[in-house]
Amino acid sequence: MKNFPIPTKEQVSPANQNIFDNLKSMVGFVPNLFAIFGHSDTALSDYLALQNRKTSVRAKEREVINLVVSQVNRCSYCLSAHTQFAKMNGFTDEQILDIRRANISFDPKLDALAKLAKSTVENRGHVRSEELENFFAAGYTEASLIDVVMVIGDKIITNYLHALTDIPVDWPLAPELETATIN
Repeated sequence: MKNFPIPTKEQVSPANQNIFDNLKSMVGFVPNLFAIFGHSDTALSDYLALQNRKTSVRAKEREVINLVVSQVNRCSYCLSAHTQFAKMNGFTDEQILDIRRANISFDPKLDALAKLAKSTVENRGHVRSEELENFFAAGYTEASLIDVVMVIGDKIITNYLHALTDIPVDWPLAPELETATIN
């Protein structure tokens, strides 16, 4: 596999340099996965606009989607980063493992969301009608469905980018799940 260099601030466009500065002030560093977007003059700002768009999906719900999609796609980078964000949103270590398994016993609404997100990714959008019905029965709306698909798309972008570049994970590593526990 090609060694994919992680650009430094000096190696990216002036617009990306400003974004790198903003990321460093917000997160404390420029995460490798965001830095890799810097190879393109526009991809980083485009991605951040998608990620930060107004949405009906609450922060905790977003982390559920991020963790489930990243688990299905086996993205160690995103699992590690979103484990940290999930903790910042109040989830415990055990809850995070349950979320990654899409088997959430502590919150039925989040469970319906996790199951829909998992099935959507595994089945390329062709979920069983029961999963969609459970999602709506849990209190989600048509607008919620659209916003969930947007978050899934956002996460697929970074999952695939990491898979293609295999850049080092610069977050505390998320624990592995046994394959049998996520099926």
